[in-house]
Amino acid sequence: MKLAKFIGSALVALSLSAPALAQQAPGGQPDQVAQLAQMVGLSEEQQTEIRGIIDDMQGEIGELRQDARSLQEDLQEQIKPDYDESAIRDNAAKLGDVTGEIAALSALMQAKVDAVFTQEQRDELDHRMKQMQQQMQQQRQMMQPQGQQ
Repeated sequence: MKLAKFIGSALVALSLSAPALAQQAPGGQPDQVAQLAQMVGLSEEQQTEIRGIIDDMQGEIGELRQDARSLQEDLQEQIKPDYDESAIRDNAAKLGDVTGEIAALSALMQAKVDAVFTQEQRDELDHRMKQMQQQMQQQRQMMQPQGQQ
């Protein structure tokens, strides 16, 4: 798996689900940038730069997610016996545009964060990601019912 894909997946998930990624999470859990720093040995300067990137883009992505939710609700309201195909298509097109913009901003954020890492840090992150994938695959295999063929 490419490093960029991992960083993107991790950061997108974190930035879209956490209201303030750069701050300590409720309950005393360390923030994700600090965990990443511990994992690959980010310097204070790198952590500050990554937090800045995330902070800059998080607000815009959050607003777009709100727009997407609203458009999805509008689409759901259009599902009725006397539906308006034009309105459904219009809302669907708008939702596609918003979703595309979220993907673009997420990719840009991923690229900007990736540029902060050294090659050694990228290699370490890639190695750890492969290990986590193997562990997850092993766990899935263990959870499958035995004897079914």
